[in-house]
Parts: sequence; C-alpha cells; structure tokens
Amino acid sequence: MPHTTADHRRPALARRAAVSLVGAAALAAVAGAHSPSHAYAGPTVADQPLTDFSDCPALPAGADPARWRCEVHTAAPQLSMGKMTVTLAPITMTHAEGPLPDGTKGQVWGAMHSTPTAVPGGFPAPVVSEHARLRGLAIQPEYGGRSDFYTGQFSLRFRLLSPQLAPNCTIGADAPIDFQLKRSGPSQWVSQDPPLIKFSAYDDTFIAPAAEHCGPLTRLLNQRLGLPAASGNLMTYDAAYTFKTYDQLPTR
Repeated sequence: MPHTTADHRRPALARRAAVSLVGAAALAAVAGAHSPSHAYAGPTVADQPLTDFSDCPALPAGADPARWRCEVHTAAPQLSMGKMTVTLAPITMTHAEGPLPDGTKGQVWGAMHSTPTAVPGGFPAPVVSEHARLRGLAIQPEYGGRSDFYTGQFSLRFRLLSPQLAPNCTIGADAPIDFQLKRSGPSQWVSQDPPLIKFSAYDDTFIAPAAEHCGPLTRLLNQRLGLPAASGNLMTYDAAYTFKTYDQLPTR
C-alpha cells in the first residue's frame, strides 16, 4: 500500500508507533475482562497469547485446507476522534484467507472480540446543582461488517456506554467507519515456530460520524466528543498475529 502524507502529524506518529502492515494480516481480538470505570492498563500486544483458533470460519466449497490459513490477530489501537483520545483495550479478530478454486484470492470473516475502555473525562451530567456532575463514559469497538485484509481495509462501529445513554448509543451506528490502514515500516517475525508476526499501522484519513441512538442527551454527547469530525482523526495500531493452515487445525 502507498505511504502518503495527509497532515503534519504523521512524522510524530511514525516515531510513536513503529507502524507496518502485513497485507494478509488478520484483525482478531480476545481482551481480558475490563471494567468501563477504569482505563485499560493491561499487558501489551506482545504479551497477548494468540493460541485460540476456535473462531476460525468454515472454508468455501472446494478450498484446499493445506493452502488456506486461519489468522488470529490482536491489537491495542490508539484512537483520536473529534475531541476524544483513548487507548483502546486489546481487540482480537480472526479470519481465513487463501486461493479459491478459480485461482483468485479469497477471504472469510471469523469473529471479533473487544471490551470497553473508559473515555478520559467521562460525560457531564445535566446540571442538578451549582456544580455539574461527571458520569462514567466508555467506548467499545465492534465489527462494522466490511473487511479486506489483503489491502488493510476494515470497518468498525464504536458503542458508547454510560448510565445516562440509551443502550444502542453508537458512533457509526447506521454507517460504520471505514479504515484504510497504511504501513510505515517492515513487519517483524518474532517467532517462526509457532509463527508470530508483529506489525503496526495507522489511518489518519477516516471521517468520524456523530453518535446516534443515544437518547435525549445525543446532542450534548456529540458536543462533548466533537462529533461529527471530517478531519483531524487518527488511529494507530500496534498488533501481532499468528496463523495455522486448515490441515493443522483440529477436525470439528
């Protein structure tokens, strides 16, 4: 994928996050239990065990199990969107890829897992006295229904959790956010057997929509988060992944 400059923040980003994208890397996530009332402070991506292949999807008809691999990928993204900046708890994505019977490249989505992360500063409750109260606010990424891991494209929605908000309050509820990850450095093979590859990626070109379906406080929430935001958004993406070919997986 080409590496183009969209704004002045990219040099700082490259220093901050050693970013590279493996074209066929999957995006997959199982994060540990996490309370929305506390910011994530768990292990780094390199510490996350990538041994759970239970989400590997069924192969397309006629696919050769020895030439298809299931990839399990864990990442701890940093997200700046509108006025909000947060380091998300690790997410895990699983997918399969390999040649289709006609020789073209194929992919099959597996699953995504994530947990909530507290948003710094919370969410100001309506004033009930001379001092406004702050209430907890957490954000949780969810798969948006589109992915192409050969090119680094995928979509996410971000559910917002607070006692003050409706349960379906989501950024990108009706139209998920489309990310196009770009590399800025080589991937690193940490281990050959079992395979473990570390990489990082970023996108600073995506558009952040307003939060929707949040109840009576939707307008106040969007003002607090600075949404919608057409520019000035950034996701950096430190990650690691492993894989097995389907002939190495247990028979189901």
